[in-house]
Amino acid sequence: MNQTEIREGFLNPLSSDGQRILHENIDLNSIFDENEKLIEIINRVGHGIMDDDSKIPKSLGELAIKRIEWYFREKNDKKFKINEYSYFFNEDIYENDVVCFHLLAQAIAQQYNTNSREARLFFESQKRIIEERLNRMNTEFRNYIVDNTLDELLNNITTLKWTDLINLISSKKISLEDLLLSGGEIILNEDDFRETFYTEIEDWQERRIESVYNELVGYKVKELILTQIIVQNTEEYLKNIKEKLAIIDIHPKIKKLSEELEKQLKKLTEKYSEFYGSGSGFSNEFDKAEKLMKEAFPPCVLKTIEGVKSGNRNDAIVLFLTSFISYSRLYPQVFKNNENISISDVDPNLDITFNEILPIINEAAENAVPPLFEDQPQEKINIVSKLGFGMHSEPKLENEGETKWYTPMSCEKIKIHLGNLCHPNKACKKIGNPLSYYSMRKWQLKKDGKLNNTSKDSSKKKDKKNK
Repeated sequence: MNQTEIREGFLNPLSSDGQRILHENIDLNSIFDENEKLIEIINRVGHGIMDDDSKIPKSLGELAIKRIEWYFREKNDKKFKINEYSYFFNEDIYENDVVCFHLLAQAIAQQYNTNSREARLFFESQKRIIEERLNRMNTEFRNYIVDNTLDELLNNITTLKWTDLINLISSKKISLEDLLLSGGEIILNEDDFRETFYTEIEDWQERRIESVYNELVGYKVKELILTQIIVQNTEEYLKNIKEKLAIIDIHPKIKKLSEELEKQLKKLTEKYSEFYGSGSGFSNEFDKAEKLMKEAFPPCVLKTIEGVKSGNRNDAIVLFLTSFISYSRLYPQVFKNNENISISDVDPNLDITFNEILPIINEAAENAVPPLFEDQPQEKINIVSKLGFGMHSEPKLENEGETKWYTPMSCEKIKIHLGNLCHPNKACKKIGNPLSYYSMRKWQLKKDGKLNNTSKDSSKKKDKKNK
């Protein structure tokens, strides 16, 4: 298959082209049967896998699992080689991959909540696969397929406003200044550009109109918006499947795919436990995630835990302490990595959240004057909300994603809003955020041999008992 034969489904499996491919090629009963045509394609276009037969997916079910495995490993495996999965970016895999996308959507909707880390892994992998496919195209064809795919996407949207892209803008990959706006609506299509600005350009030569349009609405912006819309549509697609599964039975082969995917993710998590597994992230000795060490807490945190008086209790505990304790324990490198994640990405079963994080927050609430929850029990719900689990009485995985995991306050904000907590010591003068203080102080105390490692002590006690 050459590039001119590739259509919108290559980037957008939910397009009319993608739907056509799905209906022409789907046979749920055979998704785990050996597929000779698929094997032939992968043997022809795959690179770096011919020496290992186990790396070659032999059925659509295996290909679907490889789709998630590829992204997981790219994100977590330091020895990852993208050539092992190069077949995903070749045009010849196009139709098989469209089918696999839809199989995965059903499998994930059947097995997991739509806010789960597994669902987010699916969304993120779709975003990444679009980016990589675009990067491998020549410029002419890249622009052609972007225009065609975007045209179809926009035909299904009455109006596209900048507020629809708030996640993309928040990521700082695009700014409002990059967008051509008219009354809050984004102008992307050339016909819309001509219609919107007709009075300004009616006397221009055709070449000038095209030049100005291409300058104001560049392909970089188009690609970012195209990707964002497809990911958002994928999220909606998964929610729709989830709703339908509440009233219809899942096909046995999809159930099997769900189970096989769960097994593979468990293996990957155990093997590459840097990000989605143990919470150590892309860390080093300076800011790695490990048991909390109170000796390294900054003065403002210690003061909050010891007890704050009425007037500052709510913000000190709900806004400040909750984010500091949770990020210090689970993801201290949040500002370094500049990546939005959820608690279950680093604490999959919420064991650390319940056993190590919430007890410290509750201790501070009890020490407050008067105790915070005695006269304001609703603040328990607000704490859960700031951890990213919505407005509920306790964190539950099925509610994750209803709100955002609130990031730690900066020293400047603490001085402005919680000035009574800010009594800086010498170490504070070089720091802009309490989280940075904690990481630096913890490293320094370890270096000087002045920090007790409670986890080591407890493990030694267990060893003595076993002996």
